[in-house]
Amino acid sequence: MNPSGTAAGLGLMSAATWGGSDFIGGLGSRRAPALLVVASGHAFSLLVLVALCLGLQIPSASHASLWLGAVAGFEGSLALAAFYRALAMGAMGLTAALTGVLTALVPVLFSALHYGLPAPVTAAGLAIGLAAIWLITYAPAPSGNGNRGTATPPIALLLGALAGTGFGAQLILFKLAGSGGILWTMTSARAGGSLAMLLVLLLRPPQAPWRGFWLTGIAAGSLDTVGNLFYLIATRFGRLDVSALICSLYPAGTILLAALVLHERPTRRQLAGMALALAAVALLSV
Repeated sequence: MNPSGTAAGLGLMSAATWGGSDFIGGLGSRRAPALLVVASGHAFSLLVLVALCLGLQIPSASHASLWLGAVAGFEGSLALAAFYRALAMGAMGLTAALTGVLTALVPVLFSALHYGLPAPVTAAGLAIGLAAIWLITYAPAPSGNGNRGTATPPIALLLGALAGTGFGAQLILFKLAGSGGILWTMTSARAGGSLAMLLVLLLRPPQAPWRGFWLTGIAAGSLDTVGNLFYLIATRFGRLDVSALICSLYPAGTILLAALVLHERPTRRQLAGMALALAAVALLSV
């Protein structure tokens, strides 16, 4: 068995399910506030995870794994709230690209410092993967008929950078917590995430309508949970940077689903990014 290949395959499965989760969540957010969609998915998946752990009588993870998982879920949900806030403040292209690259870059830098520099082939794959994420997620603002496009406020870029750093830190914490029992770690992460979403909703309650979000929230939350499972398993087979970067390619899955279901054609830039993503995965699988 090739551990790198196994980690890459599991990373792709995680990216696919996370991409599907974002696609369904995006559809639900057209009818209801996005935070309500996320919060309902967190609550449902938390109940399912608790039922599985108790029903299957799975031995509890270590206290360290539970705390790391809870912190990962809590700060990851706060990062998500910051990301949504950043997207609502201006042109989404630069903010989304900055967040996407930092999500992958933070674990890559941590892995280099903690585990040492990767092999040249792996380093090349990581560099190509970061370029792919930028191309896939960056959408320039339209600037036709004398319109220069919508400028991105500095505060939006700051919130996007904080969100990307938070998402990257969550991937690191998941890796550190995953050495214990995976299901209990996922449960503690969902508990922490649910608490954070509750605090966000209490401090900044979204506008109406407060309805029509449960079904899409449950579907998106379920896929997100499965993606977390694939990612945690992937980190056990390979380096953190490899698993984190491949999982961070999930926007490609969202774009492909939008093309298949909604007939939204990817841009040339996004298609080029997807081609680079395939090259990166091939190098990281060696």
